[in-house]
Amino acid sequence: MELIESTVCFGGKNAVYRHPSDACGCDMTFGIYLPPQAETTSVPVLWYLSGLTCTHENAMSKAGLQKFAAKRGLALVFPDTSLRGEGVADDEAYDLGQGAGFYVNATQKPWAPHFRMYDYVARELFYKVCSSFPVTEKHGITGHSMGGHGALTLAIHNPAQYQSVSAFAPIANPTESDWGRKQLEAYLGGDQARWANYDASLLLCRTGWERDILVDQGNDDQFYELLRPGTLTEATRSSGVALTYREHE
Repeated sequence: MELIESTVCFGGKNAVYRHPSDACGCDMTFGIYLPPQAETTSVPVLWYLSGLTCTHENAMSKAGLQKFAAKRGLALVFPDTSLRGEGVADDEAYDLGQGAGFYVNATQKPWAPHFRMYDYVARELFYKVCSSFPVTEKHGITGHSMGGHGALTLAIHNPAQYQSVSAFAPIANPTESDWGRKQLEAYLGGDQARWANYDASLLLCRTGWERDILVDQGNDDQFYELLRPGTLTEATRSSGVALTYREHE
């Protein structure tokens, strides 16, 4: 890994790294915050997945999350949302291609050679973080919008890997939303059975989740209908999953 930058932040360190990715077939960039406690001991990790058009910088620079992570001795990992660079497929629309990886493993051209964000986040980058930094086996995952969709689906598929999952305004039912159907068909083809593997509401009904889930949603969100939070709350009720759902103005 190549260290791009490192800064002191609330007694810990913000760092940005670039590395060649086998999963994605290109260089990838991610951010990580190590709290001051990481100087002397291994610490648990919270993964933060960002939404459409974002990079690793989104929550890393805007949220102020490091202040709370420093108090609690928590590392933060900020993956990119998709692939970048020359030779990587893209689209003129903001919600497809670079900046819109949707945390899936694409099977269709021209996306399949690079767009394998599921494998990248859940396998390759997870291994790199665990083997390169002083972290424990306790990992939580969270995210916003498209990243909330990614956090929920990655956690449901990997319950032994992530001990907690939460989401802020997640795309909760992409197979029935214009923020989902377009991307899932482009990346995975027309077989909607494949789409269901990346839909948190459908996955909860199919496989459940043994622990609790936390979701925050604004009821004035201009994208409320695209996010479909009601489908997620109904899925948790029908599957018996404990959900704390907080809706705010």
